[in-house]
Amino acid sequence: MARRRRPDPPGPSLDGLLASREIIVACGPGGVGKTTTAAASAVMAASRLGGRVLVLTVDPARRLADALGLQGLGNTERAVPRQAFTDAGENPSGQLWAAMLDTKASWDDLIRRHAPDRRTREQILANPLYRNVSGRFIQSHDYIAMERLFEIHAEGNYDLIVVDTPPTRNALDFLDAPARMADFFSSRLLKWLIVPYRSRLVNAASRPFYQVADRILGTQFLADISEFFILFHTMYDGFVERAEAVQRLLSDRRTSFMVVSTLESVPLREAEFFSEELVRRKLHLGATTPARCR
Repeated sequence: MARRRRPDPPGPSLDGLLASREIIVACGPGGVGKTTTAAASAVMAASRLGGRVLVLTVDPARRLADALGLQGLGNTERAVPRQAFTDAGENPSGQLWAAMLDTKASWDDLIRRHAPDRRTREQILANPLYRNVSGRFIQSHDYIAMERLFEIHAEGNYDLIVVDTPPTRNALDFLDAPARMADFFSSRLLKWLIVPYRSRLVNAASRPFYQVADRILGTQFLADISEFFILFHTMYDGFVERAEAVQRLLSDRRTSFMVVSTLESVPLREAEFFSEELVRRKLHLGATTPARCR
């Protein structure tokens, strides 16, 4: 599906921003109405601007379904019934969809898409460490959130995607996750973990490390770690390429950030901090609401 061509915004308005971008990332401190603002922005875009609009929450807290009055929101996008608009006195010119990131399901989909062969795919999915990391490890959530956003955008089914992110400090982890994941897969620590299981030779310098690790963690746990990363390393090139593609998507003119805050001093300082970070990273700050940050 070809996206509608979006003109540059006519002025410094939220309508203009929503009309001219393909991705709007709502971010800011916790407890300031960020999820509600993201949902309201998506509703406004679907109602006034037309096309297909998706509001996607990657915040582990389950607030988006409440804001939209939906039950059972999950990884698969769901259409918001037109009746919800008409009940509110609106006659929308477009369609609104909603989804909430399911970390485990998204990781499983990623493995199925990018594993080099069926045997590797099944080994990764069955690995005990993978089952724990993909469902519980917070950094896995940050990475897969960016991966999921990239995938949905690449499919081209929506004219606009509004993203509800975790609170400010966690949102920085969200932005850094692709590069951090790529760095980890080329790190010295990873090589130390997998070398003994690729080769029977352990040199004199590394032997004490493995002896201590074996006593503390156990042989089976070390084997699970090594198997997991050896299998994942087969997808290293894909991880790096996707990390670079995500960074390009976040920094080009199709994407803008909307910083949400209140006028209280603590959340306002956090919003100012995040706005400055966006500028430092050369990402587009499209709006601050309700207060304008310096």
